[in-house]
Amino acid sequence: MVLWELFKTFFITGFVSFGGGYAMIPIIEKAVTEYGWISAERLTNMIAIAGMSPGPIAANSAILIGYSAAGISGAIVSAIGILLPSLILVITVAAFFVKLHHNPLVERMFYGLKPLVTSLIIFAAIKFALANNMINLGISFRSISYCLIFGLSLFALLKLRWNPVYVIILSGLLGVALYS
Repeated sequence: MVLWELFKTFFITGFVSFGGGYAMIPIIEKAVTEYGWISAERLTNMIAIAGMSPGPIAANSAILIGYSAAGISGAIVSAIGILLPSLILVITVAAFFVKLHHNPLVERMFYGLKPLVTSLIIFAAIKFALANNMINLGISFRSISYCLIFGLSLFALLKLRWNPVYVIILSGLLGVALYS
């Protein structure tokens, strides 16, 4: 039963999520908490590992969650579930997109989806911050240091245009220095 739930969850997630893996996180988080496969904190850690690992974050997340819920077979079923919709959709869309990509209705649809994808990514970030007690109203060393790491990371990515890998490594080292 768990294997079917994993496949169904990730198959549906793969079909209804637009904007990449980060946009899928709220849907994955809802399913994970609904089925009780892992805790919100563990999901956050898995998403962090999936984001730093090579490959698409959605597939990496599905594999980690599937493995946690049902071992190797869960990882395989989850991977197939999350990847199959993309394969089906890409082949189908590729067949029609060449003819339709200049259609005004299609262009307007994509303009409508862009803000949705951005909001899903921001929603996922806020949910993770809340689940890990990173957002609170009190002022403490930890909350100030979180804001500092966030601000410096954003500055390095946007203004200095650093490679995200370097920002991840430096943020991790900063975390070791501040929280050891």
